[in-house]
Amino acid sequence: MLFQHVAIAGLAHVDAPHRLTSDEINARLKPTLDRLGIRTDVLQDVAGIHARRLWDDEVKASDAATLAGVKALADAGIDPDRVGLLVNTSVSRDFLEPSTASIVAGNLKLPDTCQNFDLANACLAFVNGMDVAARMIDRGEIDYALIVDGETANLAYEKTLERLTREDATAEEFRNELATLTLGCGAAGMVLARAELAPNAPRYKGGVTRSATEWNGLCRGNLDRMVTDTRLLLIEGLKLAQKTFVAAKSALGWAVDELDEFVIHQVSRAHTKAFVDAFGIDPKKVMTIFGEHGNIGPASVPIVLSKLREMGRLKKGNRVALLGIGSGLNCTMAEVEW
Repeated sequence: MLFQHVAIAGLAHVDAPHRLTSDEINARLKPTLDRLGIRTDVLQDVAGIHARRLWDDEVKASDAATLAGVKALADAGIDPDRVGLLVNTSVSRDFLEPSTASIVAGNLKLPDTCQNFDLANACLAFVNGMDVAARMIDRGEIDYALIVDGETANLAYEKTLERLTREDATAEEFRNELATLTLGCGAAGMVLARAELAPNAPRYKGGVTRSATEWNGLCRGNLDRMVTDTRLLLIEGLKLAQKTFVAAKSALGWAVDELDEFVIHQVSRAHTKAFVDAFGIDPKKVMTIFGEHGNIGPASVPIVLSKLREMGRLKKGNRVALLGIGSGLNCTMAEVEW
């Protein structure tokens, strides 16, 4: 998946407005924690997540994705009728059918020539969406593609806290569902274009993908519940990431010291430290947002990339590594040349 003619013409993120702290969650869980004898503050002291953002309760995944799409199109400076492909990559969705993409496309008033669909692959889906769009652009089938993601965790928080505050909640249930309380809400959008249409824009170079689908049972989620074996997910996820990193070094000519920024999927402090230690990455090259925003699923990689640009950390010619991984297990490592 290496591309010659693909540029990132537009990029945007949207932060959800309401801050929910881990202290507030721990206060609500205190009767259960005391009854089960749990003294460790797993959310803050282990995961490193002090807060996360939530939407207003009536906000749907399509609403969040639409907001990001509007901002990305404006950033690219193009009209909606020039978009040839819309890919929605949200884990969250409005309905089983129709596709959330069709709702976003309708909201944005995209033309009837614009192909649109949902692409689901857990937390890796946004990068997968970039690859699908880049292939179509590289082959000359379309000029512009819009990839969007809107994540809503409000329902998952409400139902998980209801279950974990029941008087009969067990230590196993607490352990299995705690990862749900690390999730966050947010949205991201990206416009990819044929490079000649955006000659000064960053280039999407593509990347490599590896899978370890024998571990597809480590995280199982619905809109109102997620059950996760966090210990084994980290162990096997890191093994897969190491295999993918070897492939990326070969295919993309990566040398760790020559890469300027590493955009790592935002899971937790333990996850990030494991990646940094395994690959010998300078921690100063890894911006994290999980501490204040939690795990925003597939939106986390483009949100970090957008925030890096907003902060002025991305300079012309910078080589940016995108390190994405999703339960299943699937891993993609790709490069953007800024």
